Amino acid sequence: MQFSERRNITRWIIIATSFVIVLLILWNTYSFFQIFKNEERMKMEHWALAQKKINTDDLNADLELPLAIIQNPRIPIILTLNDSVIKTTNIDDATVKNQTSLKATLDKLKAQNNPIVMKISKGKAQYLYYGDSSLLNKLKYYPVALLLIIFLFGAVVYNFYKSTKMATQNKLWAGMAKETAHQIGTPLSSLIGWLEIMKADNVDETTISEIEKDINRLQTITERFSKIGSEPILENLDIVEQTQTSFDYLKSRFSNQVIFSFSAPKESIMVSLNPALHSWTIENLMKNAIDAMKGRGSLSLAIENDGHSIKINVTDSGKGIPKNQFKRVFEPGFTTKRRGWGLGLSLTKRIVEEYHKGKIKVFHSEIGKGTTMQIIYKKVK
Repeated sequence: MQFSERRNITRWIIIATSFVIVLLILWNTYSFFQIFKNEERMKMEHWALAQKKINTDDLNADLELPLAIIQNPRIPIILTLNDSVIKTTNIDDATVKNQTSLKATLDKLKAQNNPIVMKISKGKAQYLYYGDSSLLNKLKYYPVALLLIIFLFGAVVYNFYKSTKMATQNKLWAGMAKETAHQIGTPLSSLIGWLEIMKADNVDETTISEIEKDINRLQTITERFSKIGSEPILENLDIVEQTQTSFDYLKSRFSNQVIFSFSAPKESIMVSLNPALHSWTIENLMKNAIDAMKGRGSLSLAIENDGHSIKINVTDSGKGIPKNQFKRVFEPGFTTKRRGWGLGLSLTKRIVEEYHKGKIKVFHSEIGKGTTMQIIYKKVK
């Protein structure tokens, strides 16, 4: 068993044990509440016996104990005879003087506990209604507080697990990206050498020019991968020029079955960008759009300047995205293709939001009609 698997198993054992402990505490609290409630019932029965003893005709009886039992400052009590209130304890004077309020309080006590019946004589009985004490009422909310603790504990554990998982993924991506850059570097150096030999042998300049473009492209890709996992350097650049350069490069690499269109303001618009990462963003969105159209359809890129921010809209005529997947498409590993790791849009989101402090979203999509992805950047003041 690998170390990471053992660590995950240990983590889940700790989480499960913690939940079991909290549930046991909750159960014990509920049991304690029931015990406390039964004890209050016993107190009220003793109160009833004391009241009954006071009501006897034996005036020589020792009333010290009954009177002491009756004095309970916590439990509200209403004593009735033939549905008439004859005595109240621990109920404020305003309620006692107002018959409507007194009746409402009596109904409340009836709902809380069953009455204690005290037979005075044949055909006569007093009913002792009592409510929960202030201490018992406070204890009622203790399980609620404990449930809240469970919820918060679960949220903390979930966030910890999620952040740990994301950190592991980020390290994996950064490691893979840097290793890819390293692996590309060796054949790229060799290609540059062969290009110089071709120039010395007077090979056709058009062929050399095209090969040189692709080598420069490989150098750009290597630079992109090497930047993953490190803080990129941002420059104040014309976003229209940078975007159009990437757009034109991809346009020349795809077939005529895709109709490309580009629209942007004529003036320069300055935005803090890393050129290598921005071109990667544009290419990822365009390649996803072409994949969604299965290599045939129309693709448009439009840059809008609303005065405060810059919006880049990439629109395709592909299969569309269901509304419930608008956010999921940016999750690592999510893909609708048979092949692929589902990292393109996830990586794009990271470049836009973490590195360039912008925003990216599915602006609009209709099944069978197409999708518009939107990037929003702040302008340089």
